[in-house]
Amino acid sequence: MGLARRRVLTASLAAPALLFAQMRGARSQEAAWPARPIRFVVPFSPAGTTDIAARLAAEMVGRRLGQQVVVENRPGASGNIAAEMVARAAPDGYTMLVNAISTAAINYTLFGERMPVKPEELAAVALLIRVPNVVFVPATSPIKDLAGLIAAAKARPDALNYGSAGSGGSGHLAFELFKLRAGVRIVHVGYRGAGPMLVEAVAGRLDAACDNMPSCIGHIRDGRLRPLAVTSAERAHALPDVPTFAEAGVKDAEATGWFGIQAPSRTPRAVIERMGHELDVVTRDPAYRARLNELGGNPPNLKPDGGTTPEAYEAFIATEIRRWGEVIRSTGITAD
Repeated sequence: MGLARRRVLTASLAAPALLFAQMRGARSQEAAWPARPIRFVVPFSPAGTTDIAARLAAEMVGRRLGQQVVVENRPGASGNIAAEMVARAAPDGYTMLVNAISTAAINYTLFGERMPVKPEELAAVALLIRVPNVVFVPATSPIKDLAGLIAAAKARPDALNYGSAGSGGSGHLAFELFKLRAGVRIVHVGYRGAGPMLVEAVAGRLDAACDNMPSCIGHIRDGRLRPLAVTSAERAHALPDVPTFAEAGVKDAEATGWFGIQAPSRTPRAVIERMGHELDVVTRDPAYRARLNELGGNPPNLKPDGGTTPEAYEAFIATEIRRWGEVIRSTGITAD
């Protein structure tokens, strides 16, 4: 047998062996996951609901996985900076996005062609929490209820302002729906997260604001902010004396927020399923649910038995993309 022929034969025999070794190595890496700390990237500044949910889940799931889960805040561009960063990250299960309703659903329509990420570039892992929004004013405000806010806005169109944690968030869209249904003009001021917005609201530099309940409820309980209405269809158990939009006379303006975990789409399915399972266990934990109740949030409840799975969360996100797309197109809401 000639030298050239022997080389071809050797190469042809080595190729399957090399492929098998690579596949075995990949499976071994997946089986060993996680072998080092995991990073949860939060698309907003600290102190907001996304950050609160991330830190609660990170601590509890880290104990179950036997690895530290580090929370990293990357605010900017209504969450799109963090979403793009995670979508482009190595799909090895060590970088995941703590998504909000904005990054996972609203932004795809709100930003259109300017959206740097496509839905298929991020894989659903688990839903963590659902939350109502609260419309509130500084404690020093002369406005005492939602009717008072509407009257003040109608008396001085475009003179009042309201703050949100950022363009495209559920607080922004909830207040824009309220404006549309109430027939008022109030100027939006978007911030890079709930933390800086709440500082301005407490200081009285905003006329009103709308935010997820977990991030603002502490200020409400402390008497630094006055709640006017919640955006959910029913009253919130954490603020039972605060009326809904509908009860305050504004119909068809319900809008609740939600937060979860996504990973780069090419992340091994075994890793996604493992993280999804562990987060499902976490969200069923009585201690986790007690903390959600204290914050005014609700557990995911995507399945009949009250849990969450990657498949159920993926279907939920697809439904929310369609729903908010229709709302944005019909109301003409734009990114500031």
